[in-house]
Amino acid sequence: MLIALLPGDGIGPEVLADGERVLRAVTGDRLSFETAPVGGAAYHAEGHPLPPATLDLARRADAILFGAVGDPACDRLDRHLRPEQAILGLRKELELFANLRPAKLFKELADASALRPEVARAIDLVIVRELNGDVYFGEKGIRKTATGRRQGYDVMSYDEDEVARIARVGFETARARNRRLCSVDKANVLETSQLWRDVVIEIAAEYPDIELSHMYVDNAAMQLVRNPGQFDVIVTGNLFGDILSDQASMCAGSIGMLPSASLDANQKGLYEPIHGSAPDIAGQGKANPLATILSAAMMLRYSLNMAAEADRIETAVAKALEGGARSPDLGGTMTTTQMADAVLAAL
Repeated sequence: MLIALLPGDGIGPEVLADGERVLRAVTGDRLSFETAPVGGAAYHAEGHPLPPATLDLARRADAILFGAVGDPACDRLDRHLRPEQAILGLRKELELFANLRPAKLFKELADASALRPEVARAIDLVIVRELNGDVYFGEKGIRKTATGRRQGYDVMSYDEDEVARIARVGFETARARNRRLCSVDKANVLETSQLWRDVVIEIAAEYPDIELSHMYVDNAAMQLVRNPGQFDVIVTGNLFGDILSDQASMCAGSIGMLPSASLDANQKGLYEPIHGSAPDIAGQGKANPLATILSAAMMLRYSLNMAAEADRIETAVAKALEGGARSPDLGGTMTTTQMADAVLAAL
């Protein structure tokens, strides 16, 4: 099975290298790997953040392990040439419409959460985020008003098939967990959200065993810090999911701890840590590789049918933390490589 390695920018190459090390340790020679540039690194090398050869590799691969994109040197480029367009392009071209972002607090990290330990210990949820619609992919631009003033606009929209598709992923995810699904929207203000809520309710008829609730996004943000243990699975749109999943990461201790999977209809996926490229610490060995290592575990479970190997990685991460492994974001001093070494030792 072929794994595409797309390191990207900033700390992306550092954490991806350690993710690959752990994958090789648990799978032996069952996987093959090919690497290609993406993001700012690809723009500097080839003039585009998602070169044809990189996209071709992503299409050929059985799964993709992705680092991070983002380069301040590219901030003034035309939007279609900025590093972030690489990940948006991959989602669109590969039809990766369902983003799964688990947030679970390792008990050893209760003191690293921004929440009180007794609140933080209850965190064990999955955010199911729609990836191919919403304002990120709607019509956008800068125009002039009738008075000649500049006006920016971004169109938020979903059609009912897009909502139904991601709703089913949410219900199926809840069915595999504790059978509770909370649909997050802003139906009291947005017509897009009203359609979202209507369609989710329609799809719920197919899942009578799942307890469905609804919550406005502003309340959901508050509840995530007030009582995160009430959530099992959250399903929401692209914009709201982007924000809530980052918030959930800090509730769980650090953005350096949370993995994610972006899946198509056949479970082929792109796997990446939810953190960014962190150019301020790139090359310093300060990055936490655990989110990437846990993303590799998700890849084994969802796309490669290697659940036992995924379990081994997740158990090893827990053992490493129990043994005191801490990178700077977790209040420790271990380097990126030392954190990965602790996981490998625990294997």
